[in-house]
Amino acid sequence: MYKSFYFSPLGKIVLLEENNYLTNLYFEGQKKFEPEIKDIKEKDLKIFKETKKWLDCYFRGEIPDYTPELLLKGTEFQLEVWELLKNIQYGKITTYKEIAQTIAKKRGIKKMSAQAIGGAISKNPVAIIIPCHRVIAQNGSLTGYAGGIKRKEELLKIEKSLLI
Repeated sequence: MYKSFYFSPLGKIVLLEENNYLTNLYFEGQKKFEPEIKDIKEKDLKIFKETKKWLDCYFRGEIPDYTPELLLKGTEFQLEVWELLKNIQYGKITTYKEIAQTIAKKRGIKKMSAQAIGGAISKNPVAIIIPCHRVIAQNGSLTGYAGGIKRKEELLKIEKSLLI
């Protein structure tokens, strides 16, 4: 496992790799991820170059035409939620409730908790690429972004998702 850094307009981003797959992408200082990287060495790898190219494109306000190879580790439920997040188009937003309804329908159950969806989203290991910033509260408020609400707002501005 190796690490690299990307200097974005919104702050330093940490990239982690395992077996040539991107496993984590998060803003430096996010409490839930920071202890992970203490003994990981920095190395210039192909997956990091591809991810940085993707991020360069994204932060220019362009839609990247590929996704870096990801290795996602999580529960079955988390993986299901993250898969739905990947399908939220650039410049679009959805709500926790809408995702809960989609999963409930897919599973053939009456109801799914929006809070459960929020819990799975909060564990998203690959911010921005898996666009958890595109999920908002039903009332339109920006809630629950591990990188901070201000960054969530800025990411949505880059995508022109909301008139903020």
